[in-house]
Amino acid sequence: MVNVSDSKSYKVVGTDPIRHDGYDKVTGRAIYGADVKLPGLIWGSVVRSPHAHAIIKSIDTSSAEKMDGVFAVMTAKDFPSKDNKFGDIGEGTENLKWAQDNILASDKIHYKGQAIAAVAARDRNTADVAASKIKVVYEVLESVTNVEDATKKDAPILFKDLNGNHLGKKVKNTNIAEITRNGIGDPDKAFKDAENIVERTFTLQMVHQGYIEPHTATAHWDEEGRIRIWTSTQGAFDVR
Repeated sequence: MVNVSDSKSYKVVGTDPIRHDGYDKVTGRAIYGADVKLPGLIWGSVVRSPHAHAIIKSIDTSSAEKMDGVFAVMTAKDFPSKDNKFGDIGEGTENLKWAQDNILASDKIHYKGQAIAAVAARDRNTADVAASKIKVVYEVLESVTNVEDATKKDAPILFKDLNGNHLGKKVKNTNIAEITRNGIGDPDKAFKDAENIVERTFTLQMVHQGYIEPHTATAHWDEEGRIRIWTSTQGAFDVR
């Protein structure tokens, strides 16, 4: 047991240490992912879905592949099949097909901006132009943009092959991943004895922190078959 009344002098705890990388970050001297420029660097550009919910009917990459300065064009068809295979990606076990579809969608779009195809070219402009030449045919499906509509019984189902866990029971064709119940005390009695009961519904917009660098990744594959990646991410295990 620790005696909290003991007075000790600590070197770090209870002090105001200087953040050694802070000065470089606020003055622009820090090296970020997008600052890495390697010899022979080629650029990538990604084609993303303009729809929130859709079926991918076809992807035509022929025009992009014919462009001068384009080294490769990739879609999900270029990936090895991962259907119903699970693997430990470093932060838990995951269905590899779901993880792979989040890299490049194979058959269905689950959110606006989901990646569909990628281009590797000699410079950024060539990559962007080639990406704009990729033609994707969609079958647009009904979508929802808020939790209330997504949880209705007649809501369009996003993942039909996933089961929800509702109070310990597997439920198919649902957008609700899990329902749990926790209780303490007697809430019915508390409401009954309350002098006033206030009911309100609050809706907030999605909020992200203010990033000080763009999403980026630079990879180097050396002669010994090792890949080194410089990227702006907090999910190092997933990237690996």
